[in-house]
Amino acid sequence: MSKISKERWKVWGNVFDEFTFRTLFKLASQGHFETLESPVSVGKESNVFSAKKKDGKIIVKIYRLETCDFNRMYDYIKYDPRYIDLKKQKRKIVFAWTQREYRNLIKARNASVNVPKPIAFLNNVLCLEFIGDKEVAPKLKDKIPGNGKKFFDTVIKNMQKLYKSGLVHADLSQFNILNYNDEPVFIDFSQCTPIENPRADEFLQRDVKNICNFFRKIGLKINEEKVLKKVKKRND
Repeated sequence: MSKISKERWKVWGNVFDEFTFRTLFKLASQGHFETLESPVSVGKESNVFSAKKKDGKIIVKIYRLETCDFNRMYDYIKYDPRYIDLKKQKRKIVFAWTQREYRNLIKARNASVNVPKPIAFLNNVLCLEFIGDKEVAPKLKDKIPGNGKKFFDTVIKNMQKLYKSGLVHADLSQFNILNYNDEPVFIDFSQCTPIENPRADEFLQRDVKNICNFFRKIGLKINEEKVLKKVKKRND
């Protein structure tokens, strides 16, 4: 990286722990982005930033190493056959959580679910496609779609595709769907779980309930039971 880039990186020197800073710098050195631009969201589990690169922007999601709810993470991941041998150690859980989101996004995209393209991951940092124009696309909770019925139907189709691929989002709501040009884009896939998880049906029912409740509030008449059956109809 150039001296200019290194100088710009110093701005973030007191924001992250040294390990995370080195991870970010390595991903930047690999050419995934040049420098972090601005915070998109700050949460208990992760911080999300936009980042600049020569041909545009990407999203950089950084999972916290010290303040994550490791017990909650482990409860989601312990039934995932891909991580059956994962030990209950904080740092390993966070690293697996990051990798899991990357892998889930790849599987979702392969099933034609509308999600951001995963670009790269390392340790506790995940690089994703930037969804939006100059600014990140708003979440569904912040931008009601112009055609609520069409948007709802597209959400359900994407849920169905995800289920058919063998996954349940497990945290789907108006907080984890972007509204980009009146089209839904599902985000936040770290807790997404295989349908083999004994709690998968419980998670799916919760996802359906969250979605139905939101669209009822904006005026749609919805039969939750029928929606659930439609999502689970894997031969459609």
